[in-house]
Amino acid sequence: MYRFAVQLSDVDRGVYETFDLPVARQPSETAEYMLTRVLAYCLEYTEGIALTEGVASGDEPAVLVRDLTGRITAWIEVGAPDADRLHRGSKLAGRAAVYTHRDPAMVLNQLAGKKIHGGDEIRIYTFGRGFIERVAEILPRRAALSLTITERQLYLDVDDQSFSTTVEERRVA
Repeated sequence: MYRFAVQLSDVDRGVYETFDLPVARQPSETAEYMLTRVLAYCLEYTEGIALTEGVASGDEPAVLVRDLTGRITAWIEVGAPDADRLHRGSKLAGRAAVYTHRDPAMVLNQLAGKKIHGGDEIRIYTFGRGFIERVAEILPRRAALSLTITERQLYLDVDDQSFSTTVEERRVA
């Protein structure tokens, strides 16, 4: 179990929040996947957002957003989801996105030519080369995380260490 005290300043979206984020890391989940899941949660932060069980979540994405009625409004995958999952998630939620710590070209090639509902609206978000690996290497089980996002630049402080990267956006189709 990981516990993060998060201070989020997303200037791009006008979101400024402080919250505690407990994260269960599954035995088969890499530190890089878990960190990408945490960053996706923070970058998508809104009312009704929730982390699922990650790689053990089965039919759910890594992160999802529900409205007050319980309807899923955003389907957020992490890693390299298959086209069928994205198709189903986009159709169900109306909005889908992918945050990946993998090579974006590999993810896009895996999805190329596949039938995906709303594929031209699905965004793939990646981080600068080596960013996820560097942060995952030092990430303690309990940490204060301070994230600032401005003009797609992400500044991350983990306790007393600072990191930065560009959040790159690509389209599925």
